Amino acid sequence: MDRRNLKNLGSIKGNLSFNEPLKKYTSMRVGGPAEIFFQPYDLNELKLFLSKLDMSVPIFWLGRGSNLLIRDQGISGAVISLLLIKKEIIKVNEHCIEVSANVPCTMLSRQCMRWGMAPSEFFSGIPGSLGGALTMNAGAYGHETWDTVESVKVITRKGELIERHPSAYKVRYRKVEGPKNEWFVSAKLVFDQKKSASISKQREMLSKRKSSQPLGKPSCGSVFKNPKGDHAARLIQEAGLKGYRIGGGKISEKHANFIINEDDALASDIESLIIHVQKKILQKFNIKLQCEVKIVGNK
Repeated sequence: MDRRNLKNLGSIKGNLSFNEPLKKYTSMRVGGPAEIFFQPYDLNELKLFLSKLDMSVPIFWLGRGSNLLIRDQGISGAVISLLLIKKEIIKVNEHCIEVSANVPCTMLSRQCMRWGMAPSEFFSGIPGSLGGALTMNAGAYGHETWDTVESVKVITRKGELIERHPSAYKVRYRKVEGPKNEWFVSAKLVFDQKKSASISKQREMLSKRKSSQPLGKPSCGSVFKNPKGDHAARLIQEAGLKGYRIGGGKISEKHANFIINEDDALASDIESLIIHVQKKILQKFNIKLQCEVKIVGNK
């Protein structure tokens, strides 16, 4: 990158660094460096950074690093993380809240339960932040994030804040398409007035997640989308792939749709495992598994 494009960034506050290793910012604990890494302290600093960053510099938005695999060669351009911005959950009325994109979904679920808002229990089963959940329409236990969205606030490549409604997006299972070069900074969520929150149901979901998933090991969450009428975990288990490993990466013996970083894995180990599983499932069942995890970075 031509460093002349970065000459205006010296006055920026916040955490600004170069060639920052990204493995510590991902739940899989793998990933190469970010050419530019920026963590603003507030939205005003984010707007200033975007306004000063040369338009030729590509941007990657990093949430809490779940459902994400960053290749060992890292990411060119600027990587932006909102983790240092104050996390906010504001009660608008008895059935509506406004939530900043950096709020962990588990934190969101807990607060909604305190306020008696439902169905919010399912957010406890989603790893990562609301921003990531909005980006991929994450879901758990029969509910999806965009089922609750009244509106979202986004920031554009030029640092402008815009409010958009769900009609601006094409939302599908684990996929959201919308205007390019803008990113979620908050959302208004609405809940069903006729339903009451169930703490016991939330605890049941958390217990089920703890008992069925390898939560004590670095992973990126569910690796593959469930094919229609079936489950990726069942197919992988039936193919005899539980426990299969490449390098430091291993298919979990607890949940076959999880790949864990068993022993200082490289991103290339994990990606090779993903390709191996897809090949074996296609051969055995004639089903092409689609990745739920997002793979990014330089090859």
